Amino acid sequence: MLVPSRRRLRLEVWIVLGLSLGQSAVYSVVQLLDKMTRAPLAEGTSTLNRSQSTREYFDLTYQLLDIIFALVPVLLVLYFLTEQRQTVPGETGNPGSAFQKLGFNFARPGRDLLQGLGLAALIGIPSLGLYAAGRALGITTAIIPSALDAYWWTVPVLILSAIRHAVLEEVIVVGYLLDRFGKFGWSTPLAIAVSSVLRGSYHLYQGFGPFIGNAVMGVVFAWLYTRTRRVMPLVIAHALLDIVAFVGFSLFGKAVGLG
Repeated sequence: MLVPSRRRLRLEVWIVLGLSLGQSAVYSVVQLLDKMTRAPLAEGTSTLNRSQSTREYFDLTYQLLDIIFALVPVLLVLYFLTEQRQTVPGETGNPGSAFQKLGFNFARPGRDLLQGLGLAALIGIPSLGLYAAGRALGITTAIIPSALDAYWWTVPVLILSAIRHAVLEEVIVVGYLLDRFGKFGWSTPLAIAVSSVLRGSYHLYQGFGPFIGNAVMGVVFAWLYTRTRRVMPLVIAHALLDIVAFVGFSLFGKAVGLG
C-alpha cells in the first residue's frame, strides 16, 4: 500500500476544503463584512433555509439538488480515506474502509444514539443562552432557521437538510481533518483547535456569537472523537440540533412571533 507524502496530503486537504466548508468559510467572512458595513449586526438577519423558486415543484427540485450535491465532498473524503489493500484470506469486514475508520456506521446503534442525545442536550441548551446573549450584545444577527413556503414536502426537506449539514460537517471537519492533521504530525490540541476554528468560521455570517458557540461545539465534538474514534454520535447530535431548529421554527415560529 502506497503512503501519500505530507505535501500530497496538504494539497488534498486544500482541494477538499475548497470544494466544501473552506469555501463556505470564505463566503461567510465576506458576508459578515458586507453586513457589518451596511448596518449594526443586531439589525441584520441570516436565513438558513430559503425558497429558491415561487413554483412549488421547482423549489422542491432545487432543494433536493442542493442536498445531493452538498454531499459529494463527503463521498470524496470517504474515497480518500479508504485504504486500497489486498484481501487477506479469512479476514472479515474491510479494515481499510473509511466508514469503519471514522466510526461512521451502524456497528453500535444504541450506544451511538444515547451519546448523540446527550451531546444534543449538552450543546443545544447553552446555545440558546449564547444566542440570546449575542443578540443583547449586538454581535449576532437575527437567525431565521427556515423561510421555506409551507408545502407538503417542507418538513421532510428540512429534516434532509439537517442530516446533510450533520454528515457534511462531522465527517469532514472532525473525522477527515483530524485524520489528516495527525498525518501532518500535528499535536492533538492543535488539530482540535484548527478544526474548531474552521467550524466557527463558516458560521461567521450569522455574527460573532455563533462563531464562538460553534467553535466551542467543535472542541467538544473533536475531543470526544479523539476518545471514541466514532463520528456517528456527532452526526446524530448535530442532526437532532438542526432538526429541532429547522422544523420547530417552520412549524411554530410564527405562532410564537418569530417568523
